[in-house]
Amino acid sequence: MTRTAPTAAAAQWTRLWVDASFLMADAAMVMSMRGWRLMAGGRTAAREAERMLGEKVEAGLQLAGALASGRVRTPEGAARTAIATYGKHVRANRRRLG
Repeated sequence: MTRTAPTAAAAQWTRLWVDASFLMADAAMVMSMRGWRLMAGGRTAAREAERMLGEKVEAGLQLAGALASGRVRTPEGAARTAIATYGKHVRANRRRLG
């Protein structure tokens, strides 16, 4: 039995899975760092909680706008748009908190 090379579509979905996995790992790290900041209490914790809520709303609105624009036409495109939108925010938080 011989193996065939993966098709371009399979390779694209594999890359999407890898990108989503990296986003999940980064998000877990940000959640941990934010948790420590919130547990410390005080003004820093209050600012972090406000920032966290604001960023979630902003990212959600950005994603909704991108999806509603009509430029995203496939499930893969929707997933890539979501990863790009949320990834930008998660990476910025990881740099800021780390």
